[in-house]
Amino acid sequence: MRRTLLRFERLQQIVGGEGMAVIILTDMERKNAVSVVCDEPMSQQIQMRVSNPKLCKNMLPETLLSLLTSSYEMMICGLFEGQYQVVLMDDIGNLVRLRMSDAVLLSLMSDIPLYIENGLMERQCYPYDEKADSIAIPINTMDLPRLKMAMEKAVEDENYELASQLRDEINRRHHYK
Repeated sequence: MRRTLLRFERLQQIVGGEGMAVIILTDMERKNAVSVVCDEPMSQQIQMRVSNPKLCKNMLPETLLSLLTSSYEMMICGLFEGQYQVVLMDDIGNLVRLRMSDAVLLSLMSDIPLYIENGLMERQCYPYDEKADSIAIPINTMDLPRLKMAMEKAVEDENYELASQLRDEINRRHHYK
């Protein structure tokens, strides 16, 4: 399986997003990016580790990580119902599923690399511009409640093309259940 190593670029708060933030991950060349929405508690955990890693050095999660003896890596291998599918693998083949935002946090706290399957990267990425003031969030990575809220907002704003795309994504997910 061909894969791309990802790096954390930044965390950006969503204006009016009720504590939501977007995690920006790029390939190592910083040419392409993928976006991941996270909630406020995860945003706070990530921000704490980015802004002051030394402060976190003796926190419980970091202390527990120091006890691990196996070699690990994480792979983003799919997308299902608006959620990236991530597995944590050790060097003897044990697998554990993780939320995408948890995988990003774990990668920041440790030296565990985070990869994405190349086909998925090609489908989900957008050109990365570190100076951009807006961020692309693919609708196929939004959960159903956010999709419905976004559709209501699009109708309210009379953005019927976007509302139609959001409706189609909602219907597609209901069709596959």
